Amino acid sequence: MRKWILAIALAALPGLAIAAAEGFPLDAANIDLHNKASLQRGAKLFVNYCMGCHSAEHQRYNRMARDIGLTEEQVKDNLIFTGAKVGDLMRNAMPKADAKKWFGAAPPDLTLIARSRGVDYLYTYLRTFYIDPSRPWGVNNAAFPLVGMPHALADLQGWQKAKLETHKDEFGNETHQIVGFEVVKPGSMSGPEFDAAVRDLVTFLAYIAEPIKLERQRIGIWVIAFLIVLTGVFYLLKKEYWKDVH
Repeated sequence: MRKWILAIALAALPGLAIAAAEGFPLDAANIDLHNKASLQRGAKLFVNYCMGCHSAEHQRYNRMARDIGLTEEQVKDNLIFTGAKVGDLMRNAMPKADAKKWFGAAPPDLTLIARSRGVDYLYTYLRTFYIDPSRPWGVNNAAFPLVGMPHALADLQGWQKAKLETHKDEFGNETHQIVGFEVVKPGSMSGPEFDAAVRDLVTFLAYIAEPIKLERQRIGIWVIAFLIVLTGVFYLLKKEYWKDVH
């Protein structure tokens, strides 16, 4: 048993060396939740490239339609491929037991992924898959070393390899740091086009993570204004009550 554990540990060392390097810098997503065109493009990418494995089971199709400026008919005709009804939750058709058997673990639901990971992380993660023949799916990820999922957007981005810098510490131990990427097989999109598409997808993921966010912010401004006015009224009332005490 110990020999097996040692063998597994040694096999993982190259990946661990990269993972042990300083965290990969995150790029700013710069999303705009007010941009309904971006949300609609992101929804299209989500149902076409993500929902084969992942679900968003805390979000309903009809709620999404209303919030991002689509009609229910448009959603039924263009965004539902599973036979679900427009009032249903956005679940996929993959059985979790089969998913666990195929992938080692069931792909997580993505409803709250933007809140748990952050939009900058997602934007960087989706753009930094690179070829790594040692991994089960042939790819690794700069933001998530030893990633266990395939590169779902490879048809759009293409295939890229990582540019590595090797560093030695005072004891001669080597670590490898990713400093960039080189495209070896182009996808259907150029680099800027793919970045824009990923931004749309992340915008949609941020929306489903908190659909009420914009409304909450709008109401919050009025609540703060009300409290400021109320504070002034209470101050004047206090002065009126206490003016004869002295």
